[in-house]
Amino acid sequence: MSPGVRLERARELCAAHLSALLQLTGVLDDCFCDVESIDVFNNFKIYPRITKLAERDYFRYYRVNLKRHCPFWPDDEHCSIKDCHVEPCPESKVPIGIKSGNYNKYSQAANTMPDEAECEQASKLGAINSTLSNQSKEAFADWARHDDAQDYFCELDDETSPDAEYVDLLLNPERYTGYKGASAWRVWNSIYEENCFKPRSVYRPLNPLAPSKGESKQRLTLSDRLCLEKRVFYRLISGLHSSINIHLCAEFLLDEGWGRTTWGPNIQEFRRRFDTAETKGEGTRRLKNLYFLYLIELRALYKVAPYFERAVVNLYTGNAQEDGATKELLLQVFNEIKAFPMHFDEKSMFAGNKMEAKTLKEEFRLHFKNISRIMDCVGCSKCRLWGKLQTQGLGTALKILFSEKEIQNLPEHSPSKGFQLSRQEIVALMNAFGRLSTSIYQLHNFRLMLKERS
Repeated sequence: MSPGVRLERARELCAAHLSALLQLTGVLDDCFCDVESIDVFNNFKIYPRITKLAERDYFRYYRVNLKRHCPFWPDDEHCSIKDCHVEPCPESKVPIGIKSGNYNKYSQAANTMPDEAECEQASKLGAINSTLSNQSKEAFADWARHDDAQDYFCELDDETSPDAEYVDLLLNPERYTGYKGASAWRVWNSIYEENCFKPRSVYRPLNPLAPSKGESKQRLTLSDRLCLEKRVFYRLISGLHSSINIHLCAEFLLDEGWGRTTWGPNIQEFRRRFDTAETKGEGTRRLKNLYFLYLIELRALYKVAPYFERAVVNLYTGNAQEDGATKELLLQVFNEIKAFPMHFDEKSMFAGNKMEAKTLKEEFRLHFKNISRIMDCVGCSKCRLWGKLQTQGLGTALKILFSEKEIQNLPEHSPSKGFQLSRQEIVALMNAFGRLSTSIYQLHNFRLMLKERS
């Protein structure tokens, strides 16, 4: 074969691979929304606003315990790669209103706003301040009882633990750290194999996102045999995995030397993870699951909007001007979401026999809660941070979707005893959705880069 023919053949193969990647179009399974509509909506309406929201003080500081032991197997040695390190935020840098967690709860539960002097006193006393009114104490007790009774979908970190620290998410961005190999594989393998709903009679591959020869047909059969709820569960996990992979490809270590580090998109890495030829036809489905996850979290935000629209809810940091601007921006995001015409319809889930639906819903919750615990087995601290945040964000979205009646009955000017979100849940919810929004935005950029190279 002459060099000219070989070159032409290489171009044809490249064009075929590109065509397959660009075939990410049309209506998604299990819903009535198409990829193109989501792209336009997200990239022009949501992404610019959710990015600004993540930069606000209320949403940039996340309290997390990165020292919890793995509950499923002996801890691996923590990653020694410098980019795996998470730099905790000194408490002196955290806004006073965020540090005073108890007062944050009082300000929402009792509709009172503590002033800076009270917050200083609270941070010194630590526990419940004896000067609080009986009404505030009662409100806090109601909140605590509600917290104890919540059907959480995630294993929440104890924010009072001495190992819990504030992290500035803007100073610890999610990107490729070099963490890979057996430790990373074991985490994802455990998530898929031990927690995803699968009929025992169906072949279970070691890693659904790295199919072996002949697997595609089996996996289509498996998908057909799963009920809607179990398909949804699997697609949520697959979508989360895809989203994280896009973040790593978009913020890849490109160059390091002479004290200067360069991060940016790595097209080869993106193709390795999503090209149909490289993934034996799985790449497009992985990306469609990302869009499906986006719709699920979008629907949860649509459902929870009334909770945040109430005047009683304050995104309190101690800076009144900052807090007002943050809530205004958050409500702008909700207004855009409410205008989106093709939301996922969750009413078809758990809609059969009441006892069977209740059992399935509880199984759904426990499986996902188990996945949130697996995040404490991630050896890379930065990967663990973002894994915990995005898992908790999705768990909060599920909690919202299964609390529709409680949200509909929210009182306008007093705290709700039927539905509440902690600051930790709110921060995780919005940042997790922000990560999905970023993934879809970055996916568009990758497709443009691939088209330019064709």
